[in-house]
Parts: sequence; structure tokens; C-alpha cells
Amino acid sequence: MSDLYEPKPAELAYTFGGRQPVRDLHPGQVLSVYTEDCFGGAVKTIDDLPTRVCQMPYLNPVTGPFYINGAEPGDTLAVHFLDIAPARDWGVSSTFPHFGALTSTHTTATLQPPLDERVWMYPIDATAGTVRFQARDSDYGLDLPLEPMHGTVGVAPAGFQVISTITSDVHGGNLDTPELRAGTTLYLPVFVHGALLALGDGHARQGQGETSGVAVETAMHTTITIDVIKGVATPTPRLETSDGLLSIGCARPLEDAFRISQHDLVQWVAELTGLGLLDAYQLVAQAGTAPVGNVCDPNYTMLARMPKALLGTAAAYGGAHERLRATPRPTPGGGVR
Repeated sequence: MSDLYEPKPAELAYTFGGRQPVRDLHPGQVLSVYTEDCFGGAVKTIDDLPTRVCQMPYLNPVTGPFYINGAEPGDTLAVHFLDIAPARDWGVSSTFPHFGALTSTHTTATLQPPLDERVWMYPIDATAGTVRFQARDSDYGLDLPLEPMHGTVGVAPAGFQVISTITSDVHGGNLDTPELRAGTTLYLPVFVHGALLALGDGHARQGQGETSGVAVETAMHTTITIDVIKGVATPTPRLETSDGLLSIGCARPLEDAFRISQHDLVQWVAELTGLGLLDAYQLVAQAGTAPVGNVCDPNYTMLARMPKALLGTAAAYGGAHERLRATPRPTPGGGVR
């Protein structure tokens, strides 16, 4: 049985850093949480334009932060997603004026009209495993696979910084990669005592790049388990799946995010295989791939991926992913708020 935490609206956080923990967790603990969508549940119909029903900066709420006992600066926090399931039978997406990859923004200013603000509703059929796209300007519609994920997961940043949940950096944050799904382990650097983990921004599905800036946003019931890798630092967020290792780079411009992710993956491959740096560089250059996280947030997100089958028998972080994924998926039970 897992512990359960369901925040009240006033208990949601909008920053990483600057918040007191809502409760303590210990390594190996299983926790089920409720997370709100990026609009805080305020967008319920196609007439609920986000600029009218939402208030800046109260967007992209996260649940937490959670104080992780034993986590200290210089350690790595491993967060394994046991289950991610929509808490509603609908999701929403939208276009925003001056937000997204295919419009002018405050950092790429052009003399063109802003995009129209528009909302799309997506019925979610968890039994069938689908989300329904319906065009606004025609009768065109089709079912897309339901692929639940979290856009935003992170810890408190270094140096007493307080960073909006809308952005991403080495602390994690609004990474917006479809790889953050059930069965994945996220490795985050620890900068403060207790790490102060928080998560939110559930997506019923998202295309690579989150091009419009908004995925199929919905509330989630999510179950995680955690571990602390003592005395092992992680330079930038990393992911491990059943068949791949991924390094994450967050920056602007996009090529710098690409370079950060590739640089870290080369270093990681060299460490795991014993290859020299240039040999590892060559292997990543010929066998790696580069999935896109997001291309519209304050920092862009790029990933560098390497198949684990090419890396021999060395296990990342002492086999933390395999240990965590062996955790039984529990039925959520009662927990102290």
C-alpha cells in the first residue's frame, strides 16, 4: 500500500525553491499523489480562454515539495514513475498569443499579429487507451494513443534560487519530454538538504517538441518511488528506461540545449564503458539519437539517447533503475496529508 498525498488548491506550488516541504519521504517509500494540469483546472470548456480564466504567474502548479530524508548536496535523487493515470476523462490544449514555436514571442519579436487564442477539448478514454482530437474548423477527428506523462518534475535549485515551474534547468523543472512516463527513472542532482522534490503538469499525450506550447493537459494520479544515490553527483537531469539512457540539456538557444545533452551523454557513456572520451564521442555520434523535449518554454529542452544494449554490462547508478522498477505497483491507500 502506498502513502497518498492530495493537495488542496492553496497547497500547490508555482516555484522550485522558496517553499517549505509538505511532508517527508524516505528512500524506498512509495507515494501516490494528485497533480493538477498546467491551468490549475480552470480551463474546462472551449470558451474558457486561458488569458481570461488564469492569472499569471499562477500557471503550471506542482504538488510538493517533498523533503527526502538523507538527500544532501552532491547526491543524486532517483525518481521512478510506477504509474501515471489521468484523473479526469478530458484534457485541454490551446494556442496562446505570443507563445509557441510558430509565432512571434517576446524574445523573437516580429511585426505580425499574434496567434488567435483557442482551446481544444480532448475526451480521454482510459479503457480504450485513447484521446480524441476534434478539429475546431471542420468535422475532422481521430483517436490518438493515450500516453500519460509528466511535463514538470524537479528539485530546489542551488544558491537559494527560486525558479518558476514554467522553466527548466539543471534542477529539472518544466522538461516537457514524453520520456517522463511510467516505467522511467529520472535522476536529478541534489542541491539542498532534502532535495525538495515536486511534480505536476500532467499530459495525456504530447508530441516531440510540444510545438504549440501546450500538450493535452490533464490532472493525474501518479505513483512514484524514490532512492538517494549517496556521494554521486549528476551534472544535468538524466533518464533511464528499460532500453535506453538519456541526458537532458536545458538552455537557449536550442543548439546549446543540444550540446549540453550530447556532452553529458558522451561523458556518461565513457564512464560506464571505460572508453576514452573521443571513442565515446564517436559511439554517441554514430549510434545516439536526439529527441526533442520542448522548443517554446523560457529554456528549451533537448535529449541525447543511447541504447543500453550497446553499453555492455555496466549498470548506471549501481542498478538503481532495476531496483526501483521491481517495486510492486500498489493500490493507493490512506496517507496523512
